[in-house]
Amino acid sequence: MEGRGVRADGSEDAIPHGGDLDAARRLFPDAPEPWIDLSTGINPVPYPLPAFEASALQRLPSPADLARLKAAAAAAYGAPGPDHVAAAPGTQILIETLPRLLERARVAVVGPTYAEHAAAWARSGHAVRLVAEPAQAEGADVVVAVSPNNPDGRIFSLKALMRAAGDGGLVVLDQAFADLEPVEAVAPGPGLVVLRSFGKTYGLAGLRLGFALAEPELARRIEAALGPWAVSGPAIAAGCAALPDTAWLRAAAGTRAQDAARLDRMIGRAGGRIVGGTSLFRTADFDDAPGLFRRLGEAGIYVRRFPESPEQLRFGLPPDKTAWCRLSRVLR
Repeated sequence: MEGRGVRADGSEDAIPHGGDLDAARRLFPDAPEPWIDLSTGINPVPYPLPAFEASALQRLPSPADLARLKAAAAAAYGAPGPDHVAAAPGTQILIETLPRLLERARVAVVGPTYAEHAAAWARSGHAVRLVAEPAQAEGADVVVAVSPNNPDGRIFSLKALMRAAGDGGLVVLDQAFADLEPVEAVAPGPGLVVLRSFGKTYGLAGLRLGFALAEPELARRIEAALGPWAVSGPAIAAGCAALPDTAWLRAAAGTRAQDAARLDRMIGRAGGRIVGGTSLFRTADFDDAPGLFRRLGEAGIYVRRFPESPEQLRFGLPPDKTAWCRLSRVLR
């Protein structure tokens, strides 16, 4: 989808996002159906959810339901306890909410990265600047980083981020793509908020579920800002089922890493030069990226392009054998 955003200088602009097949169909009206959407970084093999109990849909979630979800999230993400967890309908709403809770601040966003971070802080009146490395963020009150980063997969040192924020500062660490990567879980602490995405890892983005890990007072403020019943009954049920399933998570990490390596080989044979990514997406430079984007689109395959980096394309993972074969034919 596309939403209205705000640049660091305060001017409005449209922020493009992956997953907008309506836009793909407008660009390529004669493309064959069904489309293969490789424009997102969502696990193409979703968690096998058990059937929901009818009560998950028929009644409002209770405080006990939410408490079970937060306990599962605390255990999965290494938080000291459920009081350090704020549950939300996706991480996007957390990105929007957090800037509204803080006094006007100097904010440094390490990028290029997911554009909604800078836009959300700017919309709330903060002074936002984009920096290329954590060391360049020194002097900021708030330092925002995505690690592993989107779209290049960079992993940033927490120590460097905390040093840049300084005493009394705040680091917002978006670990939306960390679950399937060989990186250590980061526990929240003073001056640190960690964002975790459920939908990307478990291939269930439509459920809308995400978490902020923070000191208890800030976690309570976030949940108060979101209001009662912010997380739906089905999302709570899904989280309680999937988050404790560490065997599934380990298996998914292994198979998605193999898929990413396979995708790298296909991109390389097509003349692409991998510049980064994670186990859920790969980003590459091409001599004629606009031409390849067009050829893929005409074949009913939608990938992510970047207006600010026209030489780059980002590929998500195909979901099945048919999709892999269709992609291979175009890349050859």
